[in-house]
Amino acid sequence: MPDLDFRTPRLFIDAPLKEGERIALERDQSNYLGNVLRLSAGESILVFNGRDGEWQAQIEGHKRPDQLTIGIRQRAQDSLPDIAYVFAPLKHARLDYIVQKAVEMGAALLQPVVTRHTQVSRVNVERMRANVIEAAEQCRILSLAAVAEPLALDRYLGQRDAKRLLVFCDEASEVTAPLQALQAARSAGSGIDILIGPEGGFAEEERALLLRQPNIKRLSLGPRILRADTAGVAALALVQAAIGDWNPG
Repeated sequence: MPDLDFRTPRLFIDAPLKEGERIALERDQSNYLGNVLRLSAGESILVFNGRDGEWQAQIEGHKRPDQLTIGIRQRAQDSLPDIAYVFAPLKHARLDYIVQKAVEMGAALLQPVVTRHTQVSRVNVERMRANVIEAAEQCRILSLAAVAEPLALDRYLGQRDAKRLLVFCDEASEVTAPLQALQAARSAGSGIDILIGPEGGFAEEERALLLRQPNIKRLSLGPRILRADTAGVAALALVQAAIGDWNPG
């Protein structure tokens, strides 16, 4: 991992970045830099857009920060491992939490799926995207995870690429060594989908549909029942350690 600057404030800018470019700040960005961080003209921050790497930028403005001048690029753009986090959405703060953690763990796509026992009837996708950006800003992440619109579980399964490995986290599974099971199921570069169910678990017809899917690895996440948000973090850690970018070999 390259040396990272954890002291300089960092901001997501949804605009092309290149040296010498001047970018007008949105009102909330100006307020954040001027009133929250107490920064003023002449001071520097780091900016990124998820496409062009990370750049140094100088604040400009009179009474308040109103634009940035892009300086030298600090880091080249990277890419995320081809991991989709597929999950039954949770309520409020717990959904915020799992989005943030999935971003920190390196997921490239967040796909909400609606199951029979899903307790959330409406998903605020824009709030999810805002949480993706906030987590990326705070953790020095360059590439932004995509956020997909919610799909019914059967529709999602009907349209997913069958070449991708589907990691089905199921408390009813008899697999007792998930790390070894994942290592044995190493994907051949076609991507990995990690599926976490709702707090009430999968319905029997949903479990039967899942077990008929091609290229599936059904796993237990240990001897204890985990909350859905905890299960997501545990599953992402297992996959990254066994067959993700924590284990490039």
